[in-house]
Amino acid sequence: MPAYAFRPVTAADLALLGLWRSRPHVIRWWGAPDLEPEAEKLGDERVAMWIVEHLGRPFAYAQDYGPHDWQPHPFEHLPPGSRGIDQYIGEPDMLDRGHGSAFVRAHCERLFMAGAPAVGTDPRPDNVRAIRAYEKAGFRAVAGPLETRWGRAVLMERWR
Repeated sequence: MPAYAFRPVTAADLALLGLWRSRPHVIRWWGAPDLEPEAEKLGDERVAMWIVEHLGRPFAYAQDYGPHDWQPHPFEHLPPGSRGIDQYIGEPDMLDRGHGSAFVRAHCERLFMAGAPAVGTDPRPDNVRAIRAYEKAGFRAVAGPLETRWGRAVLMERWR
């Protein structure tokens, strides 16, 4: 099993995140870099932001949040303490190598160890790569496709 490390995002990481957000494979699913910019989220205590490293190399971004902090939210039915997650691989050479499902699985295990009873994620219905990675990481689709305030989504959950 590859080793993944999660370290909190700091202001020093914003240039790297800006580079990743400008890459076509990230823009396709996350939108333009000025849509929900990381610099704004850095000060939002509701969102935990992470740089994901594999064997010491930063290659991905992950965030988790309490779905009950946004109303309405498609995961508001999950029990208190549950987390929602979003992530992307920023380095193109790390795509299609199994890292997505592996680091998502590792992130969920971290959240479960911290007490989360469930984790939800909401990929776009046409993001087949992400849906497949989430399934490999132990998620199952529970609803959708449906419209959310963030766009069309398939709701997927993983329980402790």
